[in-house]
Amino acid sequence: MALNSFVTKDGKEMGRAQVAQAEAAGIDPMIEMNPILLKPTGDCGSQVIVMGKPVGNLTAKEYYQKKSEFMSIIKEAYDTLRNQFDIIVIEGAGSPAEINLKDGDLVNMGMAEMASAPVLLVTDIDRGGAFAWIVGTLELLTSAERNRVKGVVFNKFRGDKGILQPGLDMLESRINKPVLGVIPYIHDLGIDDEDSVSLESNKKFTQFRAENLPFSPPHEGGEIGVVIKSKSNTFDIEQLHNNDIDITGNGFIDIVVIKLPRISNFTDFNIFTHEKDVRIRFVDKIRDIGNPNLIIIPGTKNTIEDLMFLGERNISEEIKNLSTHGTMIIGICGGYQMLGRQINDPYHVESPKDSIQGLGLLNIVTTFAREKLTYQVKAHALEHENLFYVDGVLTGYEIHMGETTYNGHNSVRPFARITERAGKMVEILDGCVSADGNVMGTYIHGIFDNDAFRSRLIDYLRFKAGLKPTKRSTVDFKSIKERRYNEVADIVRGNMNMTMVYSMLNLP
Repeated sequence: MALNSFVTKDGKEMGRAQVAQAEAAGIDPMIEMNPILLKPTGDCGSQVIVMGKPVGNLTAKEYYQKKSEFMSIIKEAYDTLRNQFDIIVIEGAGSPAEINLKDGDLVNMGMAEMASAPVLLVTDIDRGGAFAWIVGTLELLTSAERNRVKGVVFNKFRGDKGILQPGLDMLESRINKPVLGVIPYIHDLGIDDEDSVSLESNKKFTQFRAENLPFSPPHEGGEIGVVIKSKSNTFDIEQLHNNDIDITGNGFIDIVVIKLPRISNFTDFNIFTHEKDVRIRFVDKIRDIGNPNLIIIPGTKNTIEDLMFLGERNISEEIKNLSTHGTMIIGICGGYQMLGRQINDPYHVESPKDSIQGLGLLNIVTTFAREKLTYQVKAHALEHENLFYVDGVLTGYEIHMGETTYNGHNSVRPFARITERAGKMVEILDGCVSADGNVMGTYIHGIFDNDAFRSRLIDYLRFKAGLKPTKRSTVDFKSIKERRYNEVADIVRGNMNMTMVYSMLNLP
């Protein structure tokens, strides 16, 4: 269950956590690694993605009524993986001892039984009650399930392990099972987060009040006009660099991401944390927005309800006000849809409402369809007056159910031309840019991971704010993640009894 998802090469949607695990293992993500993905649409229901394709929005009761059907799909996916790999690590979800759910369990002891897999119980000691959780969980398992549990692991431990040791010894004697490891709390993990709960405490996204920012963009009180620099009448950062300008730089760019209640795929913005002249903040209160250089409205699992959330908190009006005073606005996927004049939901895909008024910053209209589009894509940015231009191929992925149309007059233009979807050549216009270049929307997730686009965007924002461009080197995000995977692996390996783990797997 997660709202952060990914699209495979063949256009299938799967959870971000399983993608991270595949990356750490050095293999391409396969949909069989996440045969069923639940994307919550509210407190009592989820969109159910089966083998990468949505089958509908189901309540928990409706979901469990399909247990036998889903279990056969899971088994087929497991068998596919078992025929290709020597080791399969199966991650459970939540507690294996929820007594009201055990009869319909698909992901914990039921899955372990189907795969005849040994089980490790992992407890989060940082939350407290870890010893009681281990003992209580084992008490609530059946005798056969307890026998399948081969050991216990404590995760997120802070402090002196020597002080913890007497408790571990007492626990082992009580449950008659070994403690295989105590993993220390890893600060700034640097790996893609599974869900938005992590935003509450994640320090990589600077979470300070707007009034405490050490730098305030110098466009308060009036709009800064964009100077056109190139022969094609398009803003050109390269010419700025080629002019005799001191590019030591000063200050930083303040980026605000609106923290929607059903925010999805916020991994789109991880790359900004590696830019030295950028600070990125996730906010959900109008008082914390301040006067940023850029506001990003991210993707969401429920565009209509999250648009209503913006209205209820007066964030909509603040976004429109800041836009008129020079703050750039970018919408990604659902955020792009919100920027338009109207969103229609004739099939009630997301809401009982037939339609809802958008922010009106782009002259577009979105209509939800029954079918979800999921593709890895390649695209080329189009040239726009008053906006930077990026040459070369842009890569990313689409996950959306809406079709957006616009009037092709001078008030808006498409952002890019998609030239490839899931390996097939296409010619499809994507996104929209306002005439003044200050508002932009796109369906392409991962657009900021493109180094040239991100670099020119940052320099464009610095130029608008009256700041000097900065020298920056290419951020090799893949190498950064690989280094973090290795660091985490070393920490786990150094704090686990790997000999016992290998013996469980019958490995040398």
